[in-house]
Amino acid sequence: MSETAIEIQAHGSLRDIKASDWDACAGADGSERPIDPFTTYRFLKALEDSGSVGPGTGWQPQYLTAHAGGQMIAAAPLYAKGHSQGEYVFDHNWAHAYEQAGGRYYPKLQIAVPFTPVTGARFLVRPGFEEVGQAALIEGAMRLAQTHGVGSIHCTFCTKEEAEIGQHLGLMHRTGQQFHWMNRSYTNFDAFLSDLSSRKRKNIRKERAQAQAFGGDIRTYTGSEIQPHHWDAMWTFYQDTGSRKWGSPYLTRQFFDQMHETMRDGILLVFAERDGRPIAGAMNFIGRDTLFGRYWGCLEHHNCLHFEICYYQAIDWVIAHGLHRVEAGAQGDHKLARGYLPVETHSLHWFADEGFSDAIAQYLTAEREAVAEEIEILTDYGPFRNETREDQE
Repeated sequence: MSETAIEIQAHGSLRDIKASDWDACAGADGSERPIDPFTTYRFLKALEDSGSVGPGTGWQPQYLTAHAGGQMIAAAPLYAKGHSQGEYVFDHNWAHAYEQAGGRYYPKLQIAVPFTPVTGARFLVRPGFEEVGQAALIEGAMRLAQTHGVGSIHCTFCTKEEAEIGQHLGLMHRTGQQFHWMNRSYTNFDAFLSDLSSRKRKNIRKERAQAQAFGGDIRTYTGSEIQPHHWDAMWTFYQDTGSRKWGSPYLTRQFFDQMHETMRDGILLVFAERDGRPIAGAMNFIGRDTLFGRYWGCLEHHNCLHFEICYYQAIDWVIAHGLHRVEAGAQGDHKLARGYLPVETHSLHWFADEGFSDAIAQYLTAEREAVAEEIEILTDYGPFRNETREDQE
C-alpha cells in the first residue's frame, strides 16, 4: 500500500470516531477480555465524558486516526499537553533546562493513556496493517507538531516492539522500570510462598496475619456485585491518596460513575470492611491475562493493610482465576520483598530542536545503561530462592 493512500486525521473528541473502528484497532472487539483495558474506547471515552481530560485539565484530546481503502486502519490516544503531570515518565528536568535556555517546552504532544502507568500498545493498529499503521501514526504526529509549532512528542509506556520500531522511524528510546508479579502456574498462595527464601516467606505470612487483624473482613467485588455505594467509598479513598501524592486528584467523581455504567465487568474492588463499612480499598482493572492495580486509599491506618489489599489479595485473585501477572502501578521498591520483580518499561521521544535532541539522546544512552544495571541488581536481591529466580529468567 502506498503512503499516499493513507489519510491521517486528528479528532478533538472520541465522539467523532466509531467505537467499533477504534476497538478493532485496539484489539477489543468484545469476543473476550481486552489485553489492555485502558486503550479501549469505553475507558478513554469515560475519561473524556467525565471531564477528567479536556478543557481545563491540561490534557486536550487530539486522537489520531489513519484511514486507507475506506476503513480506519490505525489510531493513537494523543493529547496536547500544557504540563507534565499525570504521566509517570518524568520530563520536568528536560522542560526546566529547555526553558532556562530560552525555549518554550509546552505545549507538547503526548501519546499515552492519561494517569495510567501501564505498558500497552500506543499505536493501535487493525490486524494486517501493523507496519504501515504505526509508521503512518508517527508521521501524522510529527506533521501535527510541525503544523502547530509544537516542540516535542512523547509516547509513554509503549511496548518494547513499538519502541524498537519507533527508533527506526527517528524517535528516541527511553527505559524505566516497574515491579510486576508473575504467576508460575501456582495452585495457591502457599505454592508461591514455597518459591521464596525462608526469611521472606516468614515475613509475608507475618504481614498477612497483621493485616487480617485490623478488626474486620476483607472482601472482593466485581461485575454486578459492585454497587453505587462501593464507588462512594472508592472515591473517598482515591481523594485521600490523590491529595497526598499529587495535591489534587486527576480523576473526577463522574469518572467513577462512568466505570459503574460501562466497565464494572472489568473491575475488581478489594475492600477492608468493619461492620459493613469500608475503611480501606483498592481498585483493579482486569485484563485478559493481567490484573492491573490502580488506586488505593484508606480512612484508618493499620499495619500491613496496604500490602494485603494491594499486593497479596491481587496475587490470590490472579492465581484463583488463572491470570499470568499482576501489575501494581508505578515505582515502589518495597514491592520487591513481596514477590514483585523489576521489569523494563519503554517510551519514545522526539524534539524539533536538533541541538536539544542531541543532548537528550546522550542522556538517554547513559540512563538506559543505568536502568539495566539497576534491574539486574534488584533482581539479584529479590525474595526468590536462587534456583527459582534462574527459572524465571
